[in-house]
Amino acid sequence: MGGDNKTFSSDFTLTGLFTQNAASGFLFSIICVIFFMAMIANGVMIFLIHIYPHLHTPMYFLLSHLSFIDMMYISTIVPKMLVDYLVGKGTISFIACTAQYFLYMGFVGAEFFLLGLMAYDRYVAICNPLRYPVLMSHRVCWVILASSWFGGALDSFLLTPITMSLPFCSSQKINHFFCEAPTMLRLACGDKAAYEMIMYICCVVMLLIPFSVVIASYAQILITVHQMKSAEGKKKAFATCSSHIMVVVLFYRAALYTYMLPQPYHTPIKDKVFSAFYTILTPLLNPLIYSLRNTDVTGAFKGVLARCQGVPGVSREGF
Repeated sequence: MGGDNKTFSSDFTLTGLFTQNAASGFLFSIICVIFFMAMIANGVMIFLIHIYPHLHTPMYFLLSHLSFIDMMYISTIVPKMLVDYLVGKGTISFIACTAQYFLYMGFVGAEFFLLGLMAYDRYVAICNPLRYPVLMSHRVCWVILASSWFGGALDSFLLTPITMSLPFCSSQKINHFFCEAPTMLRLACGDKAAYEMIMYICCVVMLLIPFSVVIASYAQILITVHQMKSAEGKKKAFATCSSHIMVVVLFYRAALYTYMLPQPYHTPIKDKVFSAFYTILTPLLNPLIYSLRNTDVTGAFKGVLARCQGVPGVSREGF
């Protein structure tokens, strides 16, 4: 193709999530509420885990970093989208689009790996409880965390140059609310088969590695739970794993559609809906699922509320 119909540096136009109708203002308000609630809920989760000693365990250590990742990647997308709606235009420069793409892929990739490795923590807690302090030592927790960030960074450094080095067509309109990989590929000109194959392989590997850890861990957990004779033990094991399973299903389901379903099955509307689910709703649902279904977290939260209200006799432990 000639140089007239491709570019590497022009601004893009994001169509956004809001349509120009009466419901757009209501949708804007809803997303504003979700964003601020997600930031507050994840911030509270990190705060509680930090100040309460009985939450200083490997599971909560990893959970606090999951909350941090949620805060980071929702912040790379939603504020820009909300500001675009307020100012009435959705332009984004090539550099800003590249930066958003890079950060988003890094944070989401880190969450993929962290959720997968958190399944290993649940496996050890249920299948090898006596060896839990050794198998999930402080050093192992940091190795898990470092591995998650390394996987996310590798995702960004591999996919960002591949995608953003493509020649984009003269139409710079991105039919999405942020610079997401499949949408950017559809905007590119020329023969994209090789690029699409490389991206597909990278995404499959990045998704299947943590997903395989989840499947293997929970297969062993199910076998162990099935062999338990105590009904109370089975109930406790289920309660321990149910929150993590819910978060994994919510996050992975939408991500698998976005990155593993072949392009012919994608439509702009479906892409926006699934992307909104795991980039906007999931960061809010994660802390709510873990807090509402966890007596340790709810107890810590009630303790903070009681102290704020000046209730006498509340323990100062953890402050």
